[in-house]
Amino acid sequence: MGYLAQLHGVLAEKAPAELLIDCGGVGYQVAVPLSTFDRLPPVGGEVTLRIHHLVREDDQLLFGFATERERQFFRTLLGISGIGPKLALAVLSGLTPGELAMAIAEGDVRRLSSISGIGKKTAERMIVELKDKVDPLEAAALRGKDAAGVGAPPALRDAILSLVALGNKAEDARALVQAAYERNPQASVQELIRVALRK
Repeated sequence: MGYLAQLHGVLAEKAPAELLIDCGGVGYQVAVPLSTFDRLPPVGGEVTLRIHHLVREDDQLLFGFATERERQFFRTLLGISGIGPKLALAVLSGLTPGELAMAIAEGDVRRLSSISGIGKKTAERMIVELKDKVDPLEAAALRGKDAAGVGAPPALRDAILSLVALGNKAEDARALVQAAYERNPQASVQELIRVALRK
């Protein structure tokens, strides 16, 4: 049996939790997280979404994502006991993939349990089950990309990664490097790190 992996069509209707996409005259209802909803074009515009196609005995559900990494996180979350599709969407609506990866890497129970529907025990279970699947350096890179935008300068991301590798928390590293970058946007990675460490 084949599964839908991607949809490209016209955005016929949109609400924060669900879309209707017209693909050649066929309308598909797709549930999306807020992280994807925020990137959608106006109604009538063309849209392409990565799809997770969930088939049940009595139903078929489509979940759409603006990026492949959002879909990957959604699928990973579904593998955790006690987290179904609705709660997985809530997690991705409350945190960007980079923020989620960093919260898991740092064991930040408080941050995870701040998401609606995620209690302390579920947050702890997420950390235990996902910690081995999240590389702290990759998480910091994702977080830096989230914070500074997809087109963030490489020097900014590399400096943040370097500070995290030196033992700094991602939150602190990002704030320090961002401040140094704003003072001198032409600074090299080494200069950004040097200025950040002075602070």
